[in-house]
Amino acid sequence: MSISTYDASIPTFIHTLTSLKAILQKGAAHAESKKIDPAVLVGSRLFPDMFPLSRQVQIATDAAKGAAARLTGVEPPKFEDKESTFPELIARVERTIDYLNGFKPEQFADAATRTVTITTPRGSFAFTGLIFLRHWALPNFFFHVTTTYNLLRHNGVELGKGDYLGQVS
Repeated sequence: MSISTYDASIPTFIHTLTSLKAILQKGAAHAESKKIDPAVLVGSRLFPDMFPLSRQVQIATDAAKGAAARLTGVEPPKFEDKESTFPELIARVERTIDYLNGFKPEQFADAATRTVTITTPRGSFAFTGLIFLRHWALPNFFFHVTTTYNLLRHNGVELGKGDYLGQVS
């Protein structure tokens, strides 16, 4: 059995972003119920040199929308990276899900063999679409979603594996 690049990416991103949205909603509810300034959670870090929770969400959403765009040869939408509240972060996740829902399987017809080039401060990297998805896009996406989960869990938000995995159908 083979799986298409579309099936390995779009439904996976949407499913996990839906879980991320619910995790952020739990973070907001926790802050409210415990009378914690939500900005404390949104700005939380596990170590001083890491990005705060807000940036983790921004990078996760960028990873998902960027992967879909690169795999189909289109330009991803630019988000401003100004989110500093739970409602703004949740809205960003929703915008990303809406964007991903616009993709159709046929747009991914040559995605596995398409050349994808990523430029980072560490340099430029060229991949085939399949290698990009498996070894760059998905791991990067899950790293930042997991870090968001860990930041909220570390700060007392009652989260468990079921929150991270979401509704499995």
